[in-house]
Amino acid sequence: MANVLRIAVVDPNDATRENLKAVLLGLETVWLEAECSRYAFFVDVVEQTQPEIALIAMDSDPQRAVKLIHETLQRAPTCAVLVTSSSTDGRLILESMRAGAKEFLTEPLRPEDLATALQRVRRQVAGGGPSSQKAGCQVFAVAGATGGVGASSIAVNLACALAADSSNSVVLVDLDVALGDADVFLDAIPEYTLADIAQNVERLDLTLLKKSLTVHASGVHLLPRPMHLEDARLITPDKLQRVIGLLKTSFTHLVLDTSKSYSELDMLALRSADEVLMITQLDLPCMRNVVRLLMTFDEDEALRSKVRVVVNRFGQDSGQISMKKARDTIGRDIYWQVPNDYRVMVEVRNNGVPLLQHAPKAAITQSIGQLADQLCGKKADDDGEREGKSRRWLNLWPSR
Repeated sequence: MANVLRIAVVDPNDATRENLKAVLLGLETVWLEAECSRYAFFVDVVEQTQPEIALIAMDSDPQRAVKLIHETLQRAPTCAVLVTSSSTDGRLILESMRAGAKEFLTEPLRPEDLATALQRVRRQVAGGGPSSQKAGCQVFAVAGATGGVGASSIAVNLACALAADSSNSVVLVDLDVALGDADVFLDAIPEYTLADIAQNVERLDLTLLKKSLTVHASGVHLLPRPMHLEDARLITPDKLQRVIGLLKTSFTHLVLDTSKSYSELDMLALRSADEVLMITQLDLPCMRNVVRLLMTFDEDEALRSKVRVVVNRFGQDSGQISMKKARDTIGRDIYWQVPNDYRVMVEVRNNGVPLLQHAPKAAITQSIGQLADQLCGKKADDDGEREGKSRRWLNLWPSR
């Protein structure tokens, strides 16, 4: 998935600036990084926030706005400048383009016109120099076919496996707003929660957001469930959508650990993801639920092609349905199998440490690491390479 584009806006007219903000906030592909009401301050705002796009409303002072295009590009040459105006004067359009504007958009601004212009700018940014070649954020949602199948265990350890690669920046969001326990898995005592971020998302910038996350020694940034049950009501789908959008501008990988209720928040997370990992076990109740869920997801165009069935605790001693019977039952291939290792998983859960620290050579640890590689499109590492990654990662771990 391509990165969300961060935009800084300047418009001295309060009414038109609010209309412009409303259009921007209606687009999932952009994040309003900053807004400014004075032309004189805008270049400083762009330097401080470093957006990919500067959007200049010209009508308050067209000639000053033309100069501002040039000034912005002088100080921030990698920033793409878009301009808006109610004027269709060919001379003004020509002056704007000569000053360096990428697009001239006519007011009143229509969302479809802005979206089309942004697509053109995105292609130009993707083809630019190294500073503009940002990898897109990959979003993985982890969902369980029922409670107790180990979905949260896999979500947490998948995030840690992704973070073991120093080129990745990873955030784990606990969307089980009532009973989530990602913080327990990582032995973390968060200062802020998802409810805090959602309640203040309109005022957050990237710097404040990162300061609000709990950073684990593995490199994973954690956004945990609310501290109090009643705070769950503060997290609306609209606010969660904005939180996800902001996180996607800041990290290379986003892992969403959903609840088992398939609430509005959970469904939003699944639709926002590039890949949905449906965690199940090889027993009849789980298989029945997987069939029911896949029937529902197949009716949703946003979900149909992204669900991957992952069998957890594969190889338990008895009572499991065969892999062939499971495939025949659900009507599709099994994407991944995570081996059973009950003793190790109990230890990591009770000690609040991820698998990579507690048992880096265990088959279950290696399997989740290889799953992370598969999701990222990497070739499978050989044992030596993966063991080397684990050693490098563990050297960063503080002694306990």
